[in-house]
Amino acid sequence: MKRDVEIGMLWVEGPLSYVEVLCAQSFLDAGHHVKLYHYKDVQNVPEGVELIHGDSVLKIDRFIQHGRTGSFALFSDVFRYHLLQQNDRMIWADLDAYCAKPFETETGHFFGWESDTHINGGVLGLPPDSEALGQLLEMSEDEYGIPEWYSDREKAKFQEKKDAGDPVHVSDMKWGVWGPQAVTHYLHKTGEAKYALPIEGLYPVGFRDRRLLGRTRAREKVGAMLTENTYSVHFYGRRIREFLSDIGGMPEPDSWMDDRLKKHRIDCDAAPVLSREEKAAMKEAEAMGNVTTAPRLPTGKGGENLTDLADRYGSDKGSKKHRYTELYHMLFHPYRQRKITFLEMGLLIGGPEHGHAADRETTDCPSIRMWLDYFPKAEIHGLDVSDFSWVEHERFTFHRCDMDERDNIAAAIEEIETAPTIVIDDASHASHHQQNAFLEIFPRLDSGGLYIIEDLRWQPDTYEQEGITKTAALFRDWVETRTFTHSDPKVAAEFNKLAEDISGVHLAPARMVPGKRLQVAVIHKK
Repeated sequence: MKRDVEIGMLWVEGPLSYVEVLCAQSFLDAGHHVKLYHYKDVQNVPEGVELIHGDSVLKIDRFIQHGRTGSFALFSDVFRYHLLQQNDRMIWADLDAYCAKPFETETGHFFGWESDTHINGGVLGLPPDSEALGQLLEMSEDEYGIPEWYSDREKAKFQEKKDAGDPVHVSDMKWGVWGPQAVTHYLHKTGEAKYALPIEGLYPVGFRDRRLLGRTRAREKVGAMLTENTYSVHFYGRRIREFLSDIGGMPEPDSWMDDRLKKHRIDCDAAPVLSREEKAAMKEAEAMGNVTTAPRLPTGKGGENLTDLADRYGSDKGSKKHRYTELYHMLFHPYRQRKITFLEMGLLIGGPEHGHAADRETTDCPSIRMWLDYFPKAEIHGLDVSDFSWVEHERFTFHRCDMDERDNIAAAIEEIETAPTIVIDDASHASHHQQNAFLEIFPRLDSGGLYIIEDLRWQPDTYEQEGITKTAALFRDWVETRTFTHSDPKVAAEFNKLAEDISGVHLAPARMVPGKRLQVAVIHKK
């Protein structure tokens, strides 16, 4: 006999965006009683949702955050297991799960396949006496436990660390270790996986297709993914909010998500999708007791622009020397809140081009720190002949490379999985190095991307080849004749093969002063 079920959700603190409001409201409109557990103040909660303090399920001292991302997903995993054990008619739903039709279960089991290989726990129903639930709870009691589903090789590696007195905490393990990985393992182990719904049941629109939910042109495609057996659609909360923020804060008109928002009469203006910067500004305002002040981003008058950041971090691209950032801020600002891939070559002045050893000790990386601050969602890559592998940041990857060797450059760019949107060559400034890099990297640049070559008017004696065509002259000829000419016919031929992919070239003078020698080339790819 099918039983009426309650829906349990968790929101630790802060305002719900219209994404979460939509999901909560969808369960209410499907006829479910919804309980939202929280630990601090929450805002924008739909009328009809019952608010309950999370301490009634699990004390706040059990908070665990993921080491790399800072996410509360680990705590949320443990919370839902305790919640299900304590409630007989409860189904857990993440606040990014949209209810397409009422949830039903005869046994208390309610979960589904997200792919051919794993079951997700974003929607999870297990009876309190479930053997799998008991083992999930037992597992989560040991924050340094070695997952039993790991391979023998992985277990041996973790055991070696444990024996050495340096055990690996769950927050430093792979993403999803106490979530989908554990759920899939224990449901298989106990035989309860047989209750899993097919992919169409709870995850008909997969992680890779999540952006389709907010695209007008994909509305019919999304509709075709859903069937009469679809109970829920997963939005993949943080990622869908980032996507919505990138496209202006709202799904496109007449997209599938836009249609759902209208159907459930969600006031999006009252619960906007906030970027990380807006959330940080709001928290700062709350800390100052000014909770009614709308968050303000540092993008207008008096805000911190790229030149400000360059001067703060000590980059020579700022106002104290080259003034490149004045040009870059105009070019890069539209990309500032987008998830792009950014590559800079040459990370600190004073390398072999200035007579120092390639193995010099490096202690700072000012421009990379500037880029990480300026592009809060970008994956930043750095390339240099010296070692900067000591720079640790979740969004930064270092590639060691000798610009004198084209094979080195080609190998380095192959390591970058996503095509770069912006590339800056601030390496040795030797003409053949600049040209080698362009020939290897420009073909990999994203369509519409920008390729920038700095310091066209200075070439180092240590590297510069006698009689070679300067890079500034090479691109000046293209601007004037739409043809590349070079002292080496083979190099000219290679450049001319790429000419059809060039939308335009801008050549800027030193310190942006008309009449001075050319200093920067900006090449836009079609």
